[in-house]
This record gives sequence, C-alpha cells and structure tokens, in this order.
Amino acid sequence: MPQAEGRVLEIGFGSGHNLPFYNDKKITNLIGLEPSVSMQKLSKKRLNDSKVNFEFLTASAEEIPIKTNSIDTVVCTYTLCSIPNPDIALSEISRVLKKDGKFLFTEHSKSPDVKVSKFQKRLAPIWKILGDGCHLTRDIRGILSDSGFNIDSTEDMYIPGTPKFIGYHVWGLIRK
Repeated sequence: MPQAEGRVLEIGFGSGHNLPFYNDKKITNLIGLEPSVSMQKLSKKRLNDSKVNFEFLTASAEEIPIKTNSIDTVVCTYTLCSIPNPDIALSEISRVLKKDGKFLFTEHSKSPDVKVSKFQKRLAPIWKILGDGCHLTRDIRGILSDSGFNIDSTEDMYIPGTPKFIGYHVWGLIRK
C-alpha cells in the first residue's frame, strides 16, 4: 500500500486490514468501497486509529458511484476472486481511474499446476460457500490481461506455508 497516492479507492475494503499499510502523507483521501455494512462495522476500530481522511461507499465494484477519471490509485486485495462479474468490475475500475492512474492488486488465482487446478475445480462449489463467494478457479492473470490495462509489473508464486489449492498468488501494479 505504500505505493498508493492521491485520491485512493480500495475495492472490497472489508474490515480495514490494509489501513496500517497506507502512507497517510501520500494520500489525500481514501474511499473504501464495501457492499457489506457488517464488514464496514468491523473496520471501525482501525478507522478510529488511522490518520487517513476516509469515507465509505456502500456499493458493488460492478457499479462504482464515482465520477469518471477521478481516482489516482485503486487498490484491490483478495477481492477479484469473489466479485460476481470481475470483467465489469475491471471496466469500472478503468473508468474511475485517471489517465496514468495506478491499479495495485494482490489475488490468489487458479494454479498453473494441472493437478492442483483439478483439485481446485473439484473443491470450488464447496469453497464458494465457505469462502463467501470466492472462486478458486479464476485465472486472475488472464482476467487482468483481457481487461485492457497496461500491466507494468506483476509477480506470481505459491506463497510458502500455504496449501497449494489456495496458495498460488498474483500481485503487482497495472497502469491505465
């Protein structure tokens, strides 16, 4: 989050886990897009402890109620896996980002390992229920590549100590 600057939109703000990682000197304001009011309530303590100028938007990523070309940085961590229509959400992210705006993301993804991806596919129906709509089999790199963003830098790997079915991650910086 230290790379986030200016007017920042965090997609899937949740309980505010990312707040301590923002550099409040680089952010003019932070908008937390979170459709769940109960998740918003969970973030109250973190928000009270933060110096960041903050506002909530109770909306989905597929219909972001923000003016076109008005956001400097969009942050999305572990959210694209559970958004019902990630292609529409990415189109909305592109719409609200200013020219040369930054899109910072980290997501778990479909494994490139055939055996692991087969296991993910078998587990997917149960995982969607347990993981609040999380899709284990989404090819995040492919979705991002098809979105029209310029991919500046990304990395991917299995996170050490994490089960492989949920451990393959992709993260990076994408510019509009």
